[in-house]
Amino acid sequence: MQIFYTDLLCIGAGLAGERVAVEAAKAGFDATCLSIVPPRRSHSSAAQGGMQAALGNCVMGEGDSPDIHFEDTVKGSDWGCDQEVARIFADTAPIVMREVAHWGVPWNRVEHGPATYYKGGKPFEAAESKEKHGLIHARAFGGTAKWRTCYTADGTGRSVLNTLDSMCLRYNVNIHDRTQAEALIHDGENCIGAIVRCLRTGELMAYFATATLIATGGYGRIYKATTNAVICDGGGQIAALDTGIVPLGNMEAIQFHPTGTVPTDILVTEGCRGDGGTLLDVNEYRFMPDYEPEKAELASRDVVSRRMQEHMAKGHGVKSPYGDHLWLDIRHLGEKHITTKLREVYDICTSFLGVNPISDLIPVRPTQHYSMGGVRTNKDGAAYGLSGLFSAGEAACWDMHGFNRLGGNSLAETVVAGRYVGKKVVEFLKGHSVDFKQSALRDAHAKIEERIKRLSGSSGKESAIVLRDEMQDIMMDYVGIFRNGKDLQTAVDKLEELHARSMNIGLQGKAIGFNPEISLALRIPGMIKLAQCTAFGALQRTESRGAHTREDHPERNDKDWLNRTLAYWKDGDSLPTLKYEDASPYFEIPPGERGYGGGKIIHADIPAEKLHVPESNASDNAASAEDTK
Repeated sequence: MQIFYTDLLCIGAGLAGERVAVEAAKAGFDATCLSIVPPRRSHSSAAQGGMQAALGNCVMGEGDSPDIHFEDTVKGSDWGCDQEVARIFADTAPIVMREVAHWGVPWNRVEHGPATYYKGGKPFEAAESKEKHGLIHARAFGGTAKWRTCYTADGTGRSVLNTLDSMCLRYNVNIHDRTQAEALIHDGENCIGAIVRCLRTGELMAYFATATLIATGGYGRIYKATTNAVICDGGGQIAALDTGIVPLGNMEAIQFHPTGTVPTDILVTEGCRGDGGTLLDVNEYRFMPDYEPEKAELASRDVVSRRMQEHMAKGHGVKSPYGDHLWLDIRHLGEKHITTKLREVYDICTSFLGVNPISDLIPVRPTQHYSMGGVRTNKDGAAYGLSGLFSAGEAACWDMHGFNRLGGNSLAETVVAGRYVGKKVVEFLKGHSVDFKQSALRDAHAKIEERIKRLSGSSGKESAIVLRDEMQDIMMDYVGIFRNGKDLQTAVDKLEELHARSMNIGLQGKAIGFNPEISLALRIPGMIKLAQCTAFGALQRTESRGAHTREDHPERNDKDWLNRTLAYWKDGDSLPTLKYEDASPYFEIPPGERGYGGGKIIHADIPAEKLHVPESNASDNAASAEDTK
């Protein structure tokens, strides 16, 4: 077996993984990124709309500040986030946006003089100041008080990823693509790398590393209707969960994006609505102001998705062979705007839908999009349970998002957390030595080798493809936007059955090398576990908070549920073990009304000492932000 040695092993080579790798490489450490696909094909490249940072350059962003961004983020999370982490993010984001601009990201820029913008489908005039000419522009996004989403037309993810990948070349980061991490190497206390399968040959390889980062993105493929690419199968979360030591945080917190296209489920960016697009029903009536008079289409994503679902349930959806949908209207923005600032939306609509958005309405409905849950870490990005294991990006529950993340915050998180966590990884590498235990390597290798042999020589009757399809149907039918105890219990029971059946998978093809079937067969038991963590966590959480909406418990219950779920999976169990921790170490902003979405709140009696920022934290966070300049 081939064995590689590196200082930092990044499992995942999207924006978060590459940003951490660059930080380590700049400090002189050897960094290696693993990726299922070539890095520039990572799912980060699919992100369209932009990255939030309080720069306040454009006229509609005047007066913005990290304080306002922080407040928007906390409200967006429905007070489910770690406010210490949210503060670090909001304070650091402006610095990081300027940094990546210096590296080459071609942000759209302010052009001084009169400009025509749109809000709610209607134009208005504004004048951009001469002093701000050439600075980074921003567009409106949902749940924000100011325009602060920095963008490169509607291809922001690709632009930033191309830039970061070039930085990886500059700093000699090793990229090993067409590889899939199957298990972490650990001794129960320290993580020292991973067992990895080559997707070209099927060969198992070992990577020993002083620090290991999980940055594999989300796990949206546990749902059938999702904007996530096929590679978003939760591989990193599965590897962490399978240790039995590392918990996953808030797995029940699943975001549905309002504008997945029908029937493809390909996303069209929130930038469409931020730039002035509107949602229409079967009668081409703009309905969102009826539900959300102030924010309308630019309420937070969880709210807009619920309102759309409610409106269709009232009989106002457009009938189609693919189910009911609504319309997104951007026609009034005009050909120039659509073919420049929304050019990917134009390409998606014309290429995949046969719709020209310049003249036609776009068929949309809510679809699974983002996972607020993931590998639970502390504010430094260090995973619970194993020293030397870190996580960043959507794969992590760093927890600046709580139970709903704002559009533009997650894409920004990849590079903001990537840099912040990267610095903490460098500190760890400078002060830590590790014993690469051969016994730990042998145990991890034997576990995966045995699974592959069992699959290859098995006469098992279960198909990995059938199990995947059944899992996805269960999640769609019972763990969607609106949830209730009966449906969630049904999902838990059905997923338990699937988990048992996944122990009896057989392969139709026996090729050991390039074989997508064996890749899925190795993944599907873990994917079912992720689905079960989501369903079981949602069943136990008897409240409605952010994207977790219980029809039988419609109130947000701060008295009993102002906390974070931690899901562990012990070897041999058919259900996760759930534990809980405080949502935030302190509340710089005490729990209150979001200002949109409505709903009853059961208030908590929060101790006075938790209602202010400890002096040590305030000074530490200020120093950390200063360090990033």
